[in-house]
Amino acid sequence: MPYVPDGLEAVVFTADGDMRQALNNLQATHSGFGYVNQENVFKVCDQPHPQVISDMLAHCLRGNVDDAYDRIKFLYAAGFSAMDIIGTVYRVTKNFNSEAMPEFVKLEFIREIGFMHMRVGDGVNSLLQMAGLCAKLCKVVECAKAGILR
Repeated sequence: MPYVPDGLEAVVFTADGDMRQALNNLQATHSGFGYVNQENVFKVCDQPHPQVISDMLAHCLRGNVDDAYDRIKFLYAAGFSAMDIIGTVYRVTKNFNSEAMPEFVKLEFIREIGFMHMRVGDGVNSLLQMAGLCAKLCKVVECAKAGILR
């Protein structure tokens, strides 16, 4: 079966710790495309691409709320549900490079993502809510730089 390492990493990411899901994702990607790479895995699994989320988080860390929102808007316009997006935001944040994101900032990000997850679960799953998350994550970074984190 032809594959590249980033394809296997994508299989592991999409399975989220479930070995059966990993095998299903691997088999579906191979059956559908004949080649296991990152793009094919995310197409088959119909999950937001973590690189887009990673870019969004990087913009939040730089305080670029408009650029961060553009990434979320892109995913939302592509048809991903707010629940799919917020789930991927959480998983990418959890595994984000600790040199780029200090641990206390990561914890605050996860806290805000958790609140957003609750609101989405309650049915408030609009693009406006997603924009609010970008703004809150940027505010967390701003407060951290000012030394006034909760």
